[in-house]
Amino acid sequence: MKTEPRPAVAARSALALRGETLASEHLERCGFRIVERNARTRFGEIDVIAHGHDTIVFVEVKTRRAGGSAGEPLEAIDHRKVRQVRKLAASWLAEAPNRPSAGDIRFDAIGVTVDGRGGLVSLDHLEGAF
Repeated sequence: MKTEPRPAVAARSALALRGETLASEHLERCGFRIVERNARTRFGEIDVIAHGHDTIVFVEVKTRRAGGSAGEPLEAIDHRKVRQVRKLAASWLAEAPNRPSAGDIRFDAIGVTVDGRGGLVSLDHLEGAF
């Protein structure tokens, strides 16, 4: 029997999806091509992988609602998350059959804040964040 996701889980998933969409659109405006979103590896999931300027960029996206109690989006990226994203990236690079060639690899963080309707309030892009 299939169960429906709990409302709080579904709301968090919708918020994360909105943030990843806004982050991907931003990267495209910066001249990157989105290679994959929510890329699955055996160790977990990478939010966004982009390619451009001879660089593969692995992006961790954190999204918050304006006025919420969760704090600023980028504050949620701690040393454990950095270690996990690096491990995920190494796994993806080893396993991805059609990955683009690149001279460089970079790890970026994008913090997205949206209003109650999902409209963009702010977007902070830290290139080479870790």
